[in-house]
Amino acid sequence: MKKSILFFMLISSLSFSQKNLKISDLQPKTEDSTFPVVSYAENPLVENKINTFLQVNELEYVPNSGSNPFKLVSIGATSYSNYVYFYSWEKLETPKNILSIGMDGEASGAYPENFSIWKNFDLRTGNFINAHDLFQAGSVKTIERLLEQKVKKRVNDFLAELKSEKNPPEETEDQIAIYEDCFTEQSLEDIQYFFGKDKLTFVAGRCSNHAMRALDDLGNHELEFTYKELEKYWSPYAKNLLSGSDTIEKTSFRNKLYKGKIDGKYPITVLVSRLYPADHSSETSSFNAEYWYDKNKKLIKWDGKMKGNHISITENDHYDEATRQWIPRAFVEAEMKGNKITGTWQDYKTKKYLSIELEEL
Repeated sequence: MKKSILFFMLISSLSFSQKNLKISDLQPKTEDSTFPVVSYAENPLVENKINTFLQVNELEYVPNSGSNPFKLVSIGATSYSNYVYFYSWEKLETPKNILSIGMDGEASGAYPENFSIWKNFDLRTGNFINAHDLFQAGSVKTIERLLEQKVKKRVNDFLAELKSEKNPPEETEDQIAIYEDCFTEQSLEDIQYFFGKDKLTFVAGRCSNHAMRALDDLGNHELEFTYKELEKYWSPYAKNLLSGSDTIEKTSFRNKLYKGKIDGKYPITVLVSRLYPADHSSETSSFNAEYWYDKNKKLIKWDGKMKGNHISITENDHYDEATRQWIPRAFVEAEMKGNKITGTWQDYKTKKYLSIELEEL
């Protein structure tokens, strides 16, 4: 009886804590552009950060920069160079501090292909939740091994089943070849994941390429871990996140939004979109980011490197076909201290230096 009461109280608190959070369809909605937009009256900053991340990251569109957020993805004019359609979205049931949204769609490549992706946000800050931040630094490799073991077991069990068939059809040999050559190593940097009420689910990529997909009966690998199973690996950040605590631990640089100014008078916003961990020899990590001037809202790409607290960034202008190289527009040299980044932005042509100051949103 006590367990039932506690369970009811937990579910009630989850519902109550997110009662002011609503998700609707980003307009103009069509059958090929069904995309989530968050309303969170309790915390407008969180609302703004989540919507900015989703629209910049998935649509390469800065919110309120035009009448149609889907213009670029619908004609294949983003950095993907392919069209991307979004067919549906779903809000998942999660602990109160977490928003998990699943999205389904289709993207073109050599062939059109359906996809499912999940985006997870910390409702206390509006920050994207990085898988690395959930685990103690010394436990990351352990988690990656556990994921690999689960994929291997799933593949090997199915292989044993295929090989035990009597008078198998002709395509069985092709299926066996797919699974015997399956790449099973997993990285928290790339794997998809989403939160549930009492478990974390990782989604590892399938064993087949597109041409062989019709023979791949296993498809993607959904790897479930209860929160209790992962308890000894959680970072302090994850423990507070999952317990409903308001205590917010520091998290990594990746997927963060920053706001600031160039030359003290040109407001800009920056989204760090990807961080590539440092190798042991150089201790230098690299990252990709996009920024835009708040006035014109046009995305500009940054390629950066970070060593310790020092950041070096190249801002490219265009690709020169004659020389087959990128022509830079500017260079940034800056230092990170706490949640602030300060340094210089140098124009490539004029060599003029301007100050740059950013602060994490």
